[in-house]
Amino acid sequence: MEEKLIFSKPKSLRDTPMRYCPGCSHGTLHRIIAETIDLFGIRERTVGIAPVGCAVFAYDYFYFDMIEVAHGRPPAAATGMKRAAPDKIIFCYQGDGDLAAIGTAEIVHAANRGENLTVIFVNNGTYGMTGGQMAPTTLMGQRTTTTPTGRGIRDGYPLRVSEMLATLEGVTYIERVAMNNPKNTLKAKKAIKKAFQNQIEGKGFSLVEALSTCPTDWGLSPVDSLKWIEEKMIPYFPLGVFKDKKD
Repeated sequence: MEEKLIFSKPKSLRDTPMRYCPGCSHGTLHRIIAETIDLFGIRERTVGIAPVGCAVFAYDYFYFDMIEVAHGRPPAAATGMKRAAPDKIIFCYQGDGDLAAIGTAEIVHAANRGENLTVIFVNNGTYGMTGGQMAPTTLMGQRTTTTPTGRGIRDGYPLRVSEMLATLEGVTYIERVAMNNPKNTLKAKKAIKKAFQNQIEGKGFSLVEALSTCPTDWGLSPVDSLKWIEEKMIPYFPLGVFKDKKD
């Protein structure tokens, strides 16, 4: 009986066991990105940029060029790289503490300029690598190591990054997805594909925000962390397309 290969590791992922915490969404996002790059046949001209945080582990897993930059600076570095080598496919892979806190200025101005970049924004509402401190996207009342009784009004309100960036004229495409079930994961794959395709076609700045799990810092089991996204995060961070500029 002839066997048919129906599932395999993407060529853009290395043969390296992932060491993310059980239930973390980073591994799934890595695979989606790798599958997308393979689909478009752009591995040889792709450069990924990841900063400090759990995103930094990406260098171990992607089988294409990756560079590390200072915390919050991927959009600034990506801008220079893309302008110097416009034929390259440049994408930023950033967490919420990185993109929405120390890197707020960089992401806002890169988006406002309409840089032809792809940004994958992983929103898990916490500083994952550095000890679970409150992030700009931490929900009201959510406990962290720096808000042990829960985030309050004096800590500010959670930033809705997608809605904010969608108001900028330079932005081409903004969508928020969630990594909490197979249906939403497939929607995430479709959104990431579109964000890369926009860059390939020279359409400008695209960002996909992915609501992601962090069972360790949330103090939840992997299963309960999926429920947290559904019951807590999505009501505050609604899913959908916030901007899709047509030609």
